[in-house]
Amino acid sequence: MRHILMKLFWLMVFGLGAPAQASTPLTPIASLDVPRYMGTWYEIAKYPAWFQRKCVGSTSAQYSLLEGGRVQVLNRCKMANGEWNEALGLARQIGSATSAQLKVRFAPEWLSFIPMVWGDYWVIALDPQYQWSIVSEPSRQYLWILSRTPTLPRATYEQLLQQLGTMGFDLNRIEASAP
Repeated sequence: MRHILMKLFWLMVFGLGAPAQASTPLTPIASLDVPRYMGTWYEIAKYPAWFQRKCVGSTSAQYSLLEGGRVQVLNRCKMANGEWNEALGLARQIGSATSAQLKVRFAPEWLSFIPMVWGDYWVIALDPQYQWSIVSEPSRQYLWILSRTPTLPRATYEQLLQQLGTMGFDLNRIEASAP
């Protein structure tokens, strides 16, 4: 366990090999209704991430509002052996009550005082009816396309890819998620 924590520490200190920055700074959406955002979101596509390497399909996130405005995050995915992998985390909103910038951590609570265990979770695009969402962070290293349903209509998905291209994301890195 100590070896894993040290490895995570050094990855956070020296970065995870962030890609070159796009010329335009990334900005979150203007306003997020956090209670409306709660519920289940299915992963439609993503930039591959080291912490999801065991996931082969059926990836979802369940968001639940807690006292004080914090959000419980339960990420789930199916592994190759057919078993479920789960990660329980906590998110907090940064800024105003309508801010689309959140910080999330999956590290144990006793490490929550360390700023590096909190990762950025920015909602950068959102359907007006809260049926799909695009999440990333300032360096564009991570990216998820999420939906309230396990699939998106092809036309909607293509539109989101086009939008991501205009936002400076490398479309060649995007990997469709298995249902």
